[in-house]
Amino acid sequence: MSRPALALLLCVSLVTVAGCGGKQRAGDRIPGRALTIYSSMPMQGPIRAAAEAVVRGEELALAQFHDRIGPYQIALKPLDDSTLQRNGWDPGQATQNARLASADKTTIGYIGEFESGASAISIPILNRAGIPQISPASTAVGLTSSAAGASPGEPQKYYPTGVRTFVRVVPNDEVQAVAQVRLQKSLGCGKTEVLDDGEVDGQDVATSFSLAAGAGGLPVTGVQPFEPTASDYSSLASAVARTGAGCVLISATTEPGTVLLTKQLAAALPAARIFGSAGLAQSTYTDPAHGGIPASLDPHVLIAYGPPAPYMSSGYEAMSLLLSAIERATDHGRRTALRSRVLAAVFDTHDRRSALGTYSIEPDGDTTLHRYGVYRLLAGRLRFWRAIDA
Repeated sequence: MSRPALALLLCVSLVTVAGCGGKQRAGDRIPGRALTIYSSMPMQGPIRAAAEAVVRGEELALAQFHDRIGPYQIALKPLDDSTLQRNGWDPGQATQNARLASADKTTIGYIGEFESGASAISIPILNRAGIPQISPASTAVGLTSSAAGASPGEPQKYYPTGVRTFVRVVPNDEVQAVAQVRLQKSLGCGKTEVLDDGEVDGQDVATSFSLAAGAGGLPVTGVQPFEPTASDYSSLASAVARTGAGCVLISATTEPGTVLLTKQLAAALPAARIFGSAGLAQSTYTDPAHGGIPASLDPHVLIAYGPPAPYMSSGYEAMSLLLSAIERATDHGRRTALRSRVLAAVFDTHDRRSALGTYSIEPDGDTTLHRYGVYRLLAGRLRFWRAIDA
């Protein structure tokens, strides 16, 4: 969107972010000199290693600010949005985390969630409290946009106040889908079968890929869901082989079933290339020492994952962006800390240089980053191969 020429239009644009100089809302001003940043990540289950890497990145960024901005002391409070029973993120836990942060008068920001389904739960809760939220990993299109791939009512239903409070530092699934299509066409894929695990992110990537493939001239033989906890996928693998697809996209997270599915697909389609969505960029999928696919399958698998940097970098940048916004909003600690000012500063991010690349934040909360890293597997480890611009 071009910059409005009229001051009136500029004011209207800013209202969608943090108001235009109106009455200060309750809870906007942070009392005292203690500021709290909450982080909500799935610290149990197959994504645990990636979540831990995100938190390490957050801690490193905060340490570089020496845990303070001027007179303001800043504390990071990591929360777990997963449960042992679900072996991953849990809706009730995500709700509890967001409510805890909303009830804390010292909360100045919230980093999370990892999974898009969890973000769909926490965004409205934090939105009502006016708390800036930055995700290092949630990529579902509908969290920020009504573009192709979004569900009815998205994204408006996530912002009950009418003000955008959620941004992400990684490209959305629409960008990932375009990158996947370009990658697959460049490697000679004539037809692709898509398999998704039924989770929010898995379905979102599958839908976005199908749309992008149609626009990009890559035939999709079908989109099939699979049960991630099944004990056998041989029938599904045989059905995929019968489609004549030379390439398969697995859109999923790293449940144990995804590893088994990959093995049985490779057995049924020995000449096929297998592509993984960003959710598979985990050691629990890539490393046989952690229950991942065997090293013999490494040459068959390619994973497209966000900007060409690991999850620790995403956590580092999410925290760095928030701290930079706090610094600007408080004039290096000389002004009163207001959530609305911090939120406006987050959305007023332009041409920011970072470990993920140089980017700006769009009015809807998306990043302008459109580069995806492509990784090969080597001895159980992700090795950066090339970048794809979407």
